[in-house]
Amino acid sequence: MENLSFINDLGKIIFFLFLLLSIFLLTAKSERKLPNYLFAVFLLISVVDFSGFFLEPSDNKIINGFKISSVLLQMPLYYLYVNAACYYNFTLRKKHLLHSLPFVIFLIWLGTQGVSEQAGGIFEIVSVLQYYFYIIAVFLTLRTFRKLYQENYSSNHHMTYQWLMQTTILFVIGNVFVLIRGLLKSNETISLYLYAFSSVFVLFVISWLVLNALYRPNLLAGINKDLVPVQSVKETKEEPEALKDLVQFMTIEKPYLDDKLTLQKLSEQMKMSEKQLSILINQQTGKHFFDFINEFRINHSKDLLKDQPQLTVLEILYEVGFNSKSSFYTAFKKETGVTPTDYRKSVV
Repeated sequence: MENLSFINDLGKIIFFLFLLLSIFLLTAKSERKLPNYLFAVFLLISVVDFSGFFLEPSDNKIINGFKISSVLLQMPLYYLYVNAACYYNFTLRKKHLLHSLPFVIFLIWLGTQGVSEQAGGIFEIVSVLQYYFYIIAVFLTLRTFRKLYQENYSSNHHMTYQWLMQTTILFVIGNVFVLIRGLLKSNETISLYLYAFSSVFVLFVISWLVLNALYRPNLLAGINKDLVPVQSVKETKEEPEALKDLVQFMTIEKPYLDDKLTLQKLSEQMKMSEKQLSILINQQTGKHFFDFINEFRINHSKDLLKDQPQLTVLEILYEVGFNSKSSFYTAFKKETGVTPTDYRKSVV
């Protein structure tokens, strides 16, 4: 009874915290509201699921069917949230209603027929398959997002990628505990402890995700969803002279000082097509656009660290085109093997 009481109280805490976080997301000031709205709905649907911790099953078939079927809305909402977080011009369309089809089917079935052993077994299989289908879809979305921002943007979208990837991996870990709990459900004590642990784990992940989204708004800057990954070319016809012109332009004009420099902007300045410029950089330097631009920024910052000791590291990173301390330190260490501070000590 003590364990059941603990689970009951934990469920109430998670229930009300999720409600508060949902309200917070819906009312928070943000330039991009769609990601917040989608995640708020995700939390509200999760609230319905967590209410099972402390509310008895309803005698009403429709209410009971909705409560059970609502689980099938969670992963589609998370998938749409990831897309909205990655792409600033992502919008909801009528076709996205198809994601709710499994939910509608089971709502009608369970709401009219009730929850039989057969229906419960089929629902469990479908919910597991659906979960991993969307997890794979999220990973594929993030992989494409990573390729696109590396090929087209010089600003640091890696933080968005890393943050969403970490969150998704944590979701998978949480689901593993749920699967283990299902396998050990015959042992009531272990099952209850796993229930409690997985619930606290979910609460931690969700809170971490929401707070990061609200207090680090640059994470949701997003990129253009209409971009297409550049296809690899086995043989390039680009002449080395074109690369020489590009490097000369970068050295003299210093377009990399623009922290919002994109492949499109640079291609316009170079009077080349985006595809030609991307292939030139990829084939001749072996780098993505993101790394190619950062190499110039890092080289410039090395000169400033050496020749202008009166400038702070923070001043230098903004001067050379970076827009965050973490992205500058990551790129600098990747290029030189040391931190900017250590580099300055070694050359001054």
